[in-house]
Amino acid sequence: MVAAGSTVPLVAIAGNPNTGKTTLFNRLTGLGQRVGNYPGVTVDRHTGHVDLSGRDVCLMDVPGCYSLSARSPEEQLAIQALCGLSDVERPAAVVVVVDATQLVRNLYLVLQVIEAGAPTVVALNMVDSLEGAGTQVNARALQRVLEVPVVETCARTGDGLQELKTAIESVLADPRKGKPGPRWAPDDPLLEADAAAVEEALPEAWAPEGESDLRRALALWALISVDEEDELQDVPGELREVVASRRRLARASGRDLDLEVVSGRYDWIQGHAPAFLREVGARRSWSERVDAVLLNAWLGFPIFLLIMGVLFQTLFTWSTPLIDGVDVAFGALAAGVHAAFPAGILRDFITEGLIAGVGSVLVFLPQILLLFLFLGLMEDSGYMARIAFVMDRGMKAVGLHGRAFIPLMSGFACAIPAILATRTMERRRDRVLVMMVVPLMTCSARLPVYTLIIGALFPVAAGAGLIDVQGGLMMGMYLFATTIALLAAGVLARTVLRGPKVPLILELPPYRRPQLRTVLRTMWEKGRVFVTEAGTVILACTVVLWLLLDFPRLPAERAAEFDRRVEAVQAEGLAETESDARLTALANERAAAQRYGSIAGHMGRALEPAIAPLGFDWKIGVGLIGSFAAREVFVATMGIVYGSGGGDDQAAVTSLRSKMKADLRADGRPVYTPLVGISLLVFFALACQCLSTVAVVKRETNGWRWPIFMLTYMTVLAWVVSFAVYQGGRLLGFV
Repeated sequence: MVAAGSTVPLVAIAGNPNTGKTTLFNRLTGLGQRVGNYPGVTVDRHTGHVDLSGRDVCLMDVPGCYSLSARSPEEQLAIQALCGLSDVERPAAVVVVVDATQLVRNLYLVLQVIEAGAPTVVALNMVDSLEGAGTQVNARALQRVLEVPVVETCARTGDGLQELKTAIESVLADPRKGKPGPRWAPDDPLLEADAAAVEEALPEAWAPEGESDLRRALALWALISVDEEDELQDVPGELREVVASRRRLARASGRDLDLEVVSGRYDWIQGHAPAFLREVGARRSWSERVDAVLLNAWLGFPIFLLIMGVLFQTLFTWSTPLIDGVDVAFGALAAGVHAAFPAGILRDFITEGLIAGVGSVLVFLPQILLLFLFLGLMEDSGYMARIAFVMDRGMKAVGLHGRAFIPLMSGFACAIPAILATRTMERRRDRVLVMMVVPLMTCSARLPVYTLIIGALFPVAAGAGLIDVQGGLMMGMYLFATTIALLAAGVLARTVLRGPKVPLILELPPYRRPQLRTVLRTMWEKGRVFVTEAGTVILACTVVLWLLLDFPRLPAERAAEFDRRVEAVQAEGLAETESDARLTALANERAAAQRYGSIAGHMGRALEPAIAPLGFDWKIGVGLIGSFAAREVFVATMGIVYGSGGGDDQAAVTSLRSKMKADLRADGRPVYTPLVGISLLVFFALACQCLSTVAVVKRETNGWRWPIFMLTYMTVLAWVVSFAVYQGGRLLGFV
């Protein structure tokens, strides 16, 4: 119901996916939009304001849906928004945006909105594409059939915008103009009896007794949406029991309730279609000619791989200068603070805690913005639907559909934007499933670790042919991670994330020129949400990790000893190069001593019995703890532990490799062998060592349940597989 005391009327903008609904919403609201979440669900809720002859009206962009007969929580948002359920304000009017080239299918949703008793305006969009589609639509005749205002629009150009505003204003002034009563109602006495029985079980809070149209619409919705396989929330047990009873009775008598309701509405539409729709002989459209190539059984997949390869490479090449710029900017800021503040805990907290923490958030932003730019362009152009179509058959084997492939492949660049990209998927179960396996993909943060380990333990010249051992291992890690991710998706889809198999239902919209303004706005909103919501958790975790690595501080006598050694070097009057080298070595030694005595150092030594079966010692344990901030931090942390510097420049990495090779156990055996290297590579490939990923999953799932599950199962998986690799290798005589 409309909120008590509300002075600004709410108008909902609804429609099928790919009808131009959001573009029309953006046209109406301009830049004055607000992005929040629907109550209790982490799904974007876009609202904005429009001025109608001096009257302020709030517009709400409803999630795209093909009907209100939703079975998933996300699709249920549409009926909640349009009918005022679950603390969502019921709109004073609804604008249903329909694709003029797909009118019959789009009118199904229009009928349901009218049945629910909402004052309705139909925006007949994409009228500029009718000629190519070979159809003619008579808007006036359609208005006479529906008995609600129908306005021809073109969201892409803005045509018809003023007429649409006038129609909305008219319906708000007199709701009866948009409320003709149900256009279709059950004419079968058995179906009518089923609907009446369900209507009696509806909660009073959903629809008061006086709202007869709304109550009947909700009864029909529940009759075909509520069953033992749905994912709906907040459906009372009594209502479920009544629906289950009516469905059992119908099945016993050979009736199909879903078919009766759906075919009843479509029969009504088809029966009235000749009054407003006429076929004029379609010629093959430009979109169809392009699809003949892009969806070709032999050419479609290679072309898709080429396009995705370009996108994937661009994420690396275009984002690298921007990421480097963020690093340089925060490095300069930290250096400035370091020079301005006296040595001590406050300076370390600001430089290594706060500045490094904020930098660790913003360093992801270039890739996130670029990914959503590309996703927006593909979605707006119509190619995203083709990707889902091309990949659907292969993804079904692991319990997903074609739309899951984009986030999975994006995970090769970074898990953060890949998890955000799951928003292109409709079902919550599918989104969560992809989030659980995306961190298994070999992201760019693993590359410094792989480079360090492979370069230190495997000879450069080994192997023959085009690919040597080092190159083969790097390629093998990518193939290994992809295989494990797909296997994990298949297992999770059949166990903890088991759900009904839902076929991929999508429309292949005509190719269009992307609306850059809309794409850029979406890109900006996604980036802002990441920084303001996930970024706060990442920052807090980074500061906690700094505390673990830097406290307790070195004992006073140990710190004074290092100070004396520094003063001694400075007093020797050495050449600048030699003096700098010795001072750097002392700084590295001091940092190593600090890490050894820190909380993280104690944790590393306490962790050693658990990781020793994998071939790891306490130093690797400290590196693993440090890598929870981000995987690539492992290199810097190990550099500090080994006193070779905490940088990632070539000289520091080369020094670290040498010290790792030379490190010996108490019995004289080398700490690092090729077998230990393989075990460590496998562990890093499978473990979820990225607080940023955990934070983003927490934000996207609206709780800690799934991020904790992800962290647990990936850690256990990494330990078990690394154990099998190391212990199996030892049994086979490898070292």
